[in-house]
Amino acid sequence: MRSHCKRSSGVNSVEAERGKVRLRPPRNALDQRVVGWWRLQGTLFWGAPVLVLAVLGLLIAPARFWLLTPAVVFAVLGLAWVIAMPLWWFKVHRWEVTETAVYARSGFFWQEWRVAPMSRIQTVDTLRGPLQQVFKLATVTVTTASARGAVKIRGLDHELAASLAEQLTETTQATPGDAT
Repeated sequence: MRSHCKRSSGVNSVEAERGKVRLRPPRNALDQRVVGWWRLQGTLFWGAPVLVLAVLGLLIAPARFWLLTPAVVFAVLGLAWVIAMPLWWFKVHRWEVTETAVYARSGFFWQEWRVAPMSRIQTVDTLRGPLQQVFKLATVTVTTASARGAVKIRGLDHELAASLAEQLTETTQATPGDAT
């Protein structure tokens, strides 16, 4: 069966020896705290215009209807987004590291499956923004020689992310190839 979306493949040692690659999604879910992180991001994103419109609507009596109506609409849309989207994303986003590659699946309507062979990895970085630090989460960025850009695994436990970065660094150093 052919698919028009990007698919990653996992390779176990038996399949690698036989020269076969079986297409399958990455197996690992993100840390469950990522749902709270995404919800906080959504609340800040949707809450800012709601707050501005509501304050202006309360202060400017002649424009009250024209300011409070969009504030209510944004609040309802934002609430629906904050409740539903993080749960949906949690079900979609997956990652996995094998002996041969790093796999990541992410997206919303357009889901992207990325694979980075160990021999193509150039750098491995971790990032912990202020909100991620509150939730004890981190992002692992695997940079390759691909024109498509880095593979990012967002929403990992910060200790797991540090351990994963160390493991990937050791594995890529031991993997033959020039990462180009």
